[in-house]
Amino acid sequence: MKPWWLIMTLVFASPLAAQAPLALKPGEGLIYRVTYGGITAGEIKMEAREAVVDGKPRLVITTTTATKGLARALLKFDAKAESFFEPATGRIQNLTERSDQRGEIKEHAVTFDYGNAVARYTTPKAAARDLPMPAGSPVDLITCLLATRNWTLKPGEKQDTLVLWDDDFYELTVHAEQLEEIRTPLGKFKTLLLSPKMERTPPKGTFKRGNTVRVWISQDDARHLPVQFELEFRFGAGIATLVEYTAPTAATK
Repeated sequence: MKPWWLIMTLVFASPLAAQAPLALKPGEGLIYRVTYGGITAGEIKMEAREAVVDGKPRLVITTTTATKGLARALLKFDAKAESFFEPATGRIQNLTERSDQRGEIKEHAVTFDYGNAVARYTTPKAAARDLPMPAGSPVDLITCLLATRNWTLKPGEKQDTLVLWDDDFYELTVHAEQLEEIRTPLGKFKTLLLSPKMERTPPKGTFKRGNTVRVWISQDDARHLPVQFELEFRFGAGIATLVEYTAPTAATK
């Protein structure tokens, strides 16, 4: 079984994907403090920037993750992911991820071929594999949750989405549960609690193990900030709380 803080990084720090409108805008940045049992265990940073790749405009979203404090003493873990999106469609075109767990390096890349409905998954030490893509636009779990800030769900409503988690696709249904008040270092927020579930296909992975994923989206202003994430295990819960926010650049249109 993977340690809880590693599962947290897999859930909350996977390479980003997106549907239009994009989950983040150029210049926008988020920093989360990850805790377990009230003890700081890690940090997740996300930021978006504009770039030109092979002569084409791209939105690049970079995610860095690191264990902190006691968790780092038990398991030193650092990861960096970069994802490249086509701004006009909001579709992810390719992504890369590299992690270092106590000197054990793992890395992979994914290139999305929408015309043939496959995602090419490559690693330095194995032959490339084509992953058949179910119908829909794939997102990773955290960006699925981030992208809900652009949805108009109300308590009791739900919406389907397609999630890519490492090399496997998950067909999820995101439920809008209820309104809740959340206190963070950035202040007090009125939020909408959202929870993804596997209902259309048999549960697998973390969902099969009975773990619960939640996100709280602020409803106080037009930013709709994802102020908190939670991954609840049978033996406790890891919580990622927004501690720093950078607004999009003024030039963003």
